Amino acid sequence: MTEKETLKAALEKKAALGNDIDLSKFDDNDDVHLKSTEEISVAGKSRMEHVGIELDAENRSGSFIQADNAALEQKVRPQTPLELMNTGIAAQKYSELVKKYWWKAVSADTDKYTAITALEKENGYFIRVKAGKKIKYPLQACIFISHEQQLQRVHNVVIVEDDAELNIISGCASDPEVDKAIHLGISEFFIGKNAKLTFTMIHSWGENVAVRPRTVSIVEEGGQFISNYVCMEKVKDVQMNPVTRLVGKGAVARLNSILVAPKGSHLDIGGKAILEVPGTRAEIVARTISTGGEVVNRGTMIGQAEGVRAHLECHGLMLSNDGYISAIPQLDAFTGNAELSHEAAVGRIAPEEIEYLMARGLDEEEATSTIVRGFLNINIEGLPESLAAKIADTLDTFTLEKGL
Repeated sequence: MTEKETLKAALEKKAALGNDIDLSKFDDNDDVHLKSTEEISVAGKSRMEHVGIELDAENRSGSFIQADNAALEQKVRPQTPLELMNTGIAAQKYSELVKKYWWKAVSADTDKYTAITALEKENGYFIRVKAGKKIKYPLQACIFISHEQQLQRVHNVVIVEDDAELNIISGCASDPEVDKAIHLGISEFFIGKNAKLTFTMIHSWGENVAVRPRTVSIVEEGGQFISNYVCMEKVKDVQMNPVTRLVGKGAVARLNSILVAPKGSHLDIGGKAILEVPGTRAEIVARTISTGGEVVNRGTMIGQAEGVRAHLECHGLMLSNDGYISAIPQLDAFTGNAELSHEAAVGRIAPEEIEYLMARGLDEEEATSTIVRGFLNINIEGLPESLAAKIADTLDTFTLEKGL
């Protein structure tokens, strides 16, 4: 079979994991896409700011904004040594990079969602930091849905070359007027020797939006990859299980997530770290709350070499009699001295914890709120102060809305 025939065959397959989505019910809407950020509604811009996107980009090294399947903004701060452009443009400009990186981390025929993204015109962001360059300000990348029944396809390629450093803030959102849509986000990250990439993704989708990210990161010798994911608002259906491959000695990965599932949400979210060579380390930390929604929290550590170390921590908190949390930790060791460990716990707030704080002057609501905030307080590295403040505000809003 030719490559195109293989991809077309993959389109016919149902998703192997979780809820299958009928893509024929959605539309590209390519003939009605927005032409500039000025056409985004006021409410849409507010949603973008909510996920950490600065429309003036004053404190950003670069800014990429894609609405539906069109890039609206691709700009880099003057004198900043990085490349930023649409992946379609990059594919035309750099044929040698296409051969080396495009669809090399994520297989294009992984499932129907990757296949349709590979078959259609390239959309998404291409980011490259050349060797030895450390970017001072974070780069922002916004993926936005503006039309009802939108089928959004995104293929991102990020390359941080040897001894380089970059911090990316990825804000994904839909216009409040959008009820139903689907986002397909394929991301391939390549972190070179002694390089560092911090990637923070914040989701704020509509209540009936389905989300299907597919991400693989490859980390070379001495490289560091820090991934932070925050989803605290109602979304219909998210299915993501990003994979990080540690392929060079001394490579390190840390994957953090903060998840809140209101009633009507289904979150099937995980993380997988594959430690392929000696001396690699990985950590996955997840904090999950159900206020009536459904959460499947997966975490997998695979030790394939001598002397690797990894730890997995999945903690869930039930704040409703509806919904559920399913924690599924998995450790696979293929060598005698791999050190893999995990902690997994799901439960409610213990009465004695509330009583302890009430004995020190807090009322019941204040005590509960303090416990919830503490539970969700993961030390997220690499966040600028403005974004850390937004996340803290979101926590405050959440606890107030829930009466905690």
